[in-house]
Amino acid sequence: MTASPTQLTFNLAPRPALGAEDFLVSASNEMALRTIERWPDWSHHAVVLAGPAQSGKSHLGQVWRLASGAARIAACDIVEAHIERLQQSKALLIENLEDGIGNERVLFHMFNTSREHGHSLLLTTRRPPSEMVIALPDLRSRLLAVPLVVIVAPDETLLQAVLVKHFSDRQLVVDPSVISYIALRMERSMAMAEAIVAAVDERALASHRKVTRPLVAEVLAELDQSSIRDSAAVDRD
Repeated sequence: MTASPTQLTFNLAPRPALGAEDFLVSASNEMALRTIERWPDWSHHAVVLAGPAQSGKSHLGQVWRLASGAARIAACDIVEAHIERLQQSKALLIENLEDGIGNERVLFHMFNTSREHGHSLLLTTRRPPSEMVIALPDLRSRLLAVPLVVIVAPDETLLQAVLVKHFSDRQLVVDPSVISYIALRMERSMAMAEAIVAAVDERALASHRKVTRPLVAEVLAELDQSSIRDSAAVDRD
């Protein structure tokens, strides 16, 4: 008997929506959204936004850029020329502090420039500044003095909304009972929500099946086994 051919799948990236109206809100991220919406009426010229991977920091950064006209740079790329960029745009989004700071003295100067001229800085990071190694004492003090807004692990309501959004980005309409089934059994993280939806979509395409609870159960079981294997490999190392 000839085996049924597996359908070819194409790795076409979904098109996520990144407007303010598309940001999904729950108790875990409401304060972060409110902070972004309050600009320019911040109590400080700078804000640090901290949260785990794919928790919505980039989304909020984009919302803030649209409102403020801010330029955007990665913290690890900071160089002297970015001081002039801040002065021109009057607002600057500095992303991924946890990856390191290209030039700590330049960032310290940016803080001073922002305070003196009424400019704004939004800094994003996976880890709060208190947990980072910062060599320049003045910069460390300045970062610790900046208001810190933390996005915490998503609750079940937010996870369900995020799953629906990721499926929608892939033009998939999934029964609410399937969404609830996933949310109750998955790791509570935005990154895992995206990984699960991608795996479910791939399985559905390859097997010519609809997104149902049995299909989802298969994917979740395989992801669990993969996680166990990865943990075992780390332990052996």
